[in-house]
Amino acid sequence: MARILYGVHGTGRGHAIRALTVAQHYSRHDFLFVCHGEAARLLSRDFRVHECPNPVTPVGSHRVDAAAAMLRTATTLSRSGRWSRELRRAIEAFGPDCAITDYEFFVPRVSRSLGLPCLSLDNQHVMTLGRIDCPVRQAPSWLATALSVQLLFSSADQYLISNFFEVAPRNASQSIRQVPPLLRGDVVARQARKGDHVVAYQGYPTFTAFTGHLSKLDRPVHVYGLGDGRGEGRLSFRSFDAQAFLDDLASCAYVVCGGGHTLISEALYLGKPVLSIPVRGAFEQFLNAHYLERLGYGMRSDLATFSPQVLRDFEARLDTCRSRIAGATFCGNDMAFAAIDDFIAGRWRRALLTLPRAPS
Repeated sequence: MARILYGVHGTGRGHAIRALTVAQHYSRHDFLFVCHGEAARLLSRDFRVHECPNPVTPVGSHRVDAAAAMLRTATTLSRSGRWSRELRRAIEAFGPDCAITDYEFFVPRVSRSLGLPCLSLDNQHVMTLGRIDCPVRQAPSWLATALSVQLLFSSADQYLISNFFEVAPRNASQSIRQVPPLLRGDVVARQARKGDHVVAYQGYPTFTAFTGHLSKLDRPVHVYGLGDGRGEGRLSFRSFDAQAFLDDLASCAYVVCGGGHTLISEALYLGKPVLSIPVRGAFEQFLNAHYLERLGYGMRSDLATFSPQVLRDFEARLDTCRSRIAGATFCGNDMAFAAIDDFIAGRWRRALLTLPRAPS
């Protein structure tokens, strides 16, 4: 049995779902999670959690609030000494053999100061370690995001990039591996079938045109993230229950959602074309939507262009999208776990350094 320190970014559910998938696979190991927000609430149901803040990206009116993001990041960093000292004490009491970080700020830094090997597991590092195809007009957003990722979240020793699209690495390195998405077991266990309804997910009520345009479709639309219990014509607003949502996802015709990596990856694994409307200013979401369209798995729209005509154009492409999706691989669990096995066992390390275990 190994003791594993695991830092998890707390905004949204995607990072926590990925971390929970890893922990459930390695049930024989002992975990201490370091996280905040939604991740802390989700992971604390079954695991020990040391709560620690992280830089976050606030969203308002379906766009990144850059000023608020800088202020909140500055506030977190100004208190980093205190949080690092508290985390160091928790780590020394836990006595881990190694660390994993999913886009978390403190764990890789404190691990490095203690000589603890640290693996980064996320999809965000494709932006800094891969040769991405970036439209010229998005270059300022990419540069700002890449700088943030590099400065705040790139202190690990090894990098395992889990993503639905693969790009050439910027530099050949034994410290970097790419795999298809790491999916939760409940998704892998689903049997997909082709239904008539649309699954629409939108977490920001400020995007007022979202449901208005969807209501023009000649098919049922199951809306998540905007309340529940209501019905408006062909729209039904549903509460979020994980199992019911996955059943709905596995049986839908297609998906309309933001640019988040987790839902896009799960939809593609289940063979569902995706119309993605990324949050403005969130380059990671733009990049996901850009590659979704570039590879023929779906379409990209935005706050200004989303319309009933866009939905009609997307529906005209559905068969082509399904064909492209059928020819690709969207589950990298075996490859990801093999890489993690190598890391835990010390076969994929820059150096094999461990801490003494805490007295029992």
